[in-house]
Amino acid sequence: MKIFFAPSGKKYESETPITVLEAARKVGADLDSVCGGRGVCGRCQIELSIGAHAKHGVTVAEENFSPFTETEKRYAEKRGLKEGRRLGCCVTILKDAVIDVPPESQTRKQIVRKSADERPVSLDPTIRLYYVTVAEPDMHNPFGDKERLTQALQAVHGIDGERLFFPLAVLKDLQKILRKENFAVTAALYTPAGAAEKSEVIALYPGYADRVFGLAVDIGSTTIAASLCDLFDGAVLASAGIMNPQIRYGEDLMSRVSYAQMNDNGAEEMTKAVRSALNDLIQDLSATAGVSADKIVECVAVGNPVMTSLFCGFSPTELGFAPFATVTSEAIFANAAQFDLSALPASAKIYIPPLIAGHVGADAVSVAVTERPFDAEEKILIADVGTNAEIYFGNRERLLAASSPTGPAFEGAQLSAGQRAADGAVERVRIDPETLLPVYQIIGCELFSDDPDFERSIEKTGVSGICGSGVIEAVAEMYRAGVMTSDGVIKESLIEKTAGRSAGRVEKDGRVCKYILRDAEPQIAITQNDVRAVQLAKAALYAGCKLLMNKFGAEKPDRILLAGAFGSRIDPLYATALGMLPDCSPEKVKAVGNSAGAGARILLLNQAARTEIAAVVKKVEKIEIALEKEFQELFVNAIAVPNKIDDFSLLQTVLSMPPKAAADTETGGRSGGRRGRRDRA
Repeated sequence: MKIFFAPSGKKYESETPITVLEAARKVGADLDSVCGGRGVCGRCQIELSIGAHAKHGVTVAEENFSPFTETEKRYAEKRGLKEGRRLGCCVTILKDAVIDVPPESQTRKQIVRKSADERPVSLDPTIRLYYVTVAEPDMHNPFGDKERLTQALQAVHGIDGERLFFPLAVLKDLQKILRKENFAVTAALYTPAGAAEKSEVIALYPGYADRVFGLAVDIGSTTIAASLCDLFDGAVLASAGIMNPQIRYGEDLMSRVSYAQMNDNGAEEMTKAVRSALNDLIQDLSATAGVSADKIVECVAVGNPVMTSLFCGFSPTELGFAPFATVTSEAIFANAAQFDLSALPASAKIYIPPLIAGHVGADAVSVAVTERPFDAEEKILIADVGTNAEIYFGNRERLLAASSPTGPAFEGAQLSAGQRAADGAVERVRIDPETLLPVYQIIGCELFSDDPDFERSIEKTGVSGICGSGVIEAVAEMYRAGVMTSDGVIKESLIEKTAGRSAGRVEKDGRVCKYILRDAEPQIAITQNDVRAVQLAKAALYAGCKLLMNKFGAEKPDRILLAGAFGSRIDPLYATALGMLPDCSPEKVKAVGNSAGAGARILLLNQAARTEIAAVVKKVEKIEIALEKEFQELFVNAIAVPNKIDDFSLLQTVLSMPPKAAADTETGGRSGGRRGRRDRA
């Protein structure tokens, strides 16, 4: 008899009756099962395709299959079985058959879940569960518990015992776990992509278990963010973030590298700090999701090379100077015990993606996993903006990458009223070009500051400072309204023009000037030093982008993607108006959220993505901007707002910009007429 499986297209021929699950295993059809044919897990649900199938040359009738079994009836009563569904382990094929395997019954599930920031993931994890009942010890049978478990896995699930490895941490608790549920046990097997000849038993659970979980972790220089995911259906059960405690050793990467260089145990201190913080975060996620931490069996961690080096316990010293050598550029595979992650089982797997080179690390690789510039027809510019910006430019023909040190200004650090993005922080700013009075919006309130209900609506949060997205808009608006020149000088001539107003005036600040954004408690001003810090940060980003474009031979990008938690809060138009990004059609500039975190989830849930990206990174051209003479010239030109020489004609189709000559005069103001205060709000 002929047996066909859809949608895989696999075909099997048998001379004797055989269950659907057995046939699927023999031919390698994609049909899931944890319980090994006991009718317990329900993952092998299938549909019988009745009727004539000209494509296969067979006709299938109800009589070609065994009738509904008592096991199926029990499962349907307890857990529910959709109409038309059967359990593949219970259905015996008697004659020709065509079997439909629904998506949720496939081991490699197709795009079954959108979660967190709505990134679809095709499920094919490295870890699978297998439920067996192990033969009890016998005086006449000298085999140990491990050997009898191996025999059971081979007999029930067809797993070759010769390729099974049991780490000592698992063997330590083996006997206790086996006896807890009368020798019924579920084994979690880890089989990484490309290593099907060997599997590792990384966890054992008493009785039947049908769920295990994994972590996707993004170790940023400022924040550590993590998501707890169900490895069976891809669901994100909990997400959280905490401040990276390494900040106390330095806000930017080079400060931390210096700390490691100048202190004998500096690197060890920072390693201990990040691991301790991640342990706390894992416990919080576990409690929030109601998941036992012993079922979190894998962790994918991404971050820039300094962050991943410290997480691994490597010294980052060599990353402090050219040629910026890394310990390894290949992916790292380890276990939780080696990382002192006591919140996880000792044998839980840790995976860190490969690096591209130097300061373009696993977080940048993770962004590529999500946004796939290596598949694009268009010329794409991707910027993941933080204290260090990772940049891609190119398409499927050629892809270049670089890292540019933007510093902490974009995250509100080192600004006179700067703070992290949190409730109460100014994040939107508009300045009237005629009166030079501002209005602003804070995180946690949808109203602008001139709304009659504004003060009442912020009674709980108050106004606490200004975050990165707010200062970007403030400086861009100061230029557009004529408060400062394109060189970033706040105009002293405007002091008298704005004197006596209740808010939004230019005041003397020592030998220079400042612009008062909020003249109440607390006062928020944009100082000349703030403007300079923003100019330097945006110039570093722009110069890095422009350098890659020049290397590629492109005048403008076809599309720009702003990645990262910070990138998701920026208004792309104001980022372009400031001169952070090259000129591009406005509708083609988009914030895409935390792509690095999304990529970590893809790598957690789909092992094929790990194989793919390992090949991709070898083809990416790494540009080391510190060694490029052209970078300095590009950087100097980019200090001006928006740029000293580059054209921004596409931006001006939707956002009016002052002519440079008018903007640089000391009288202030700009041409183009009055615009609404909430233009581009």
